[in-house]
Formats: sequence, C-alpha cells, structure tokens
Amino acid sequence: MSDRLATARGLLRRHPIVDGHNDLAWEIRERFDLDLRRVDLAAPVAGTHTDLPRLRRGGIGGQFWSVYVPGTLQGDAAVATTLEQIDLVHRMIDCYPDDLELALCAEDVEGALARGRIASLLGAEGGHAIANSMGVLRTLHRLGVRYLTLTHNVNVAWADSATDDPVIGGLSAFGREVVREMHRLGMLVDLSHVAATTARDVLQVAEAPVVFSHSGARAVCDHPRNVPDDLLRRLAANGGVCMVTFVPDFVSPRCRAWTLGLRAEVERRGLDPRDAGTRDAVAAEYVADHPRPRATLAEVADHVEHVRRVAGVDHVGIGGDYDGTRDVPEGLEDVACCPALIAELLDRGWSEDDCARLSGGNVLRVLRGTEAVSRSASARRGPSTASIGELDRT
Repeated sequence: MSDRLATARGLLRRHPIVDGHNDLAWEIRERFDLDLRRVDLAAPVAGTHTDLPRLRRGGIGGQFWSVYVPGTLQGDAAVATTLEQIDLVHRMIDCYPDDLELALCAEDVEGALARGRIASLLGAEGGHAIANSMGVLRTLHRLGVRYLTLTHNVNVAWADSATDDPVIGGLSAFGREVVREMHRLGMLVDLSHVAATTARDVLQVAEAPVVFSHSGARAVCDHPRNVPDDLLRRLAANGGVCMVTFVPDFVSPRCRAWTLGLRAEVERRGLDPRDAGTRDAVAAEYVADHPRPRATLAEVADHVEHVRRVAGVDHVGIGGDYDGTRDVPEGLEDVACCPALIAELLDRGWSEDDCARLSGGNVLRVLRGTEAVSRSASARRGPSTASIGELDRT
C-alpha cells in the first residue's frame, strides 16, 4: 500500500482533487464567531477536518466551499446569513493569497492550479438561501456562488427534500424556472439533498449537466440522501457527475442501521427524533449498549466503484463533506487522507487516467459544459422575472 500511496500522491500532484463540498466556513462561524483573527488556517486547526497544510497534503487543488445556512432560517434571515457566509469565504481567500484563489469558472480553476494555489469556488446549500427570489439567485451568482443545492434537509416551497415529507411531489413550476435561470447564469444545479422525485423532474428539464455535490449510491447504502441507480443512469445521459461523500450514515449500511436504531429508541421514549439535542442526549445512553460502528475507506471506495459501474467513469467525483459531519470513515479522518482513497482505487485496478477523471477532470468538464450552455441561453433569453406567486398558484 505504501507504493500505491506514493503513486497516488504523485498522481494528485499532476491531477489535484476538485472536491465538491466542504463546510469549514460554517465551522468557523460556529467556533470563532466569523472572526478569522481567532483561527490560523496556515497551521493545524484542532477539532476540524480542514486547514491549509492538510489540504496541501491531501492533494486538494480545487474546493467548493459551502456557504451553508440551516433550513431553520427562512426569508430575510436565510438571505442575510448566506451573505455573511459568502463574505466569510471571500475574506478567507483574501487572508491567504499565497494558498487560495477565487475561481468563477473552469478556466479560473486551471489558472489557480497552474499558479500553485487552491482554486476556491462557492456553493450555496439549500434553496431557502434565495427566499423564492430570482433577484437573490442572480445576486448570489454575482458574488461568486457557482452551485445551488436545491434543498437541504427540509423542503422549500418549490422543491421536495430527500429527508422531509413530500409536499409537491418533486419540483414545482417555479422550481423549474429556478433551474432554467440557473442554467442561463451558468450556475451548477446541485441535486444532493433533494428527493428522487425532484431530481427526476430536474433531469427532465435540464439544459446543462447537473451534479450531486456530496452523495453516495443508494444500492450500496439505502439512505434517502443517496442516488438510486435509475438516477445514476439518467445522470450519465445528462453528462453530470455524482461526487461521492464520506458521511458515514450515507456510506456504511452498518452506520445507517445504528442510526435507525437510535431513532427508534428516541421514538420509543415519546421524543422527537428531529430534535438534534434530544437525539444526542439519548445517543449518549444508547451507545453504551450499542457501540457505534465506524465506516471505512473501503466502503467509500465501494460507492465510487458502484457509481462508475452504473453511470460510467466520466460521471463520478469526490465530495467529502469534511467539517459537515462529526464522524468520518476510518482511513479518511481529514482532508489530508484523500490520497489513501486514490491508492485504494489503484489497488482495485483503476488506471491513473480514470483516477484523474475522478479527482477533478469530470467536474471541470461539467463546469465547462455549464458555461457553454450559459453563453447560448443568455443569447436567447434575458433574466427571469418570474415569481413563485405567479407560477405556483394553486
């Protein structure tokens, strides 16, 4: 494995990873109150999965920084907090100009890589961030946001989430117009977190390749956040990419079963399993008799291989979700461990060319394809002025 790891590190020097999702910005908000003077990302940061030295060791050459805000925030509060997170990422980039460089397109990513910097892209997680406003959507794009995850863990008024009770049955008329406007802008449509019905509706109307920025394969681990095989096949026809996540509950059937057992125990006590504080309190007792299993690097590789088998090698990428999850798989404890995943795939017979597609080649192709659609669509139509009240009248 040591020889494979050396080969993997060399490969990532030539073909760095462009990772689909990292939640360091929210971690900085929660732990350091948005104050970058209180944290030095140029040195190891205890209690996180991410800092600049570990990004370098991990072969990360491009990073989509999530400007996530929780779905409990709605309307003006969601927009304001999203803007604060965007500002935080821009300030973070400005603080470390020798290491980070803002990227707005595929050419910017390639330029940053050539200059030895980590290309920094922004992704907004959850359609609640736009507060049902096309103007807000366009403003986020002007501020550098290059993907929007249509939902987070709860529904929005125009799209159903994978982890909420269905209301619309997929994507509403206004939701279809949001997708259309995103393609005109050149913003990636991210289908992680959305219900399968929503994803199917998006793929019916998509003009450009779409992404799952941090999801696994449903056939490997039966979690609603993961992608069913029929959607993986449609993703291939669309030209998009499924960027495989490292979140244990999405990766490992053993971890998923443990979480379902905890949920059943919370419900048995007559408590609300959706309340994180309640769930954590019960978990502190539950784990004594039910030790929590660890996901493994090999299980992550199983998801990567399944996506490749069903969708094809041109449609798989990496979206670790570091700092967006408390637990991580054994062998992938932080961003510095990413070469170990490449080594595992090389050990399973992947070619270096296929690993290069996985690491960043595929997502760069999707960016270029989306930019081409944007140029064409912008020449044909102007900014959408549609409102949710106009399109989604009952």
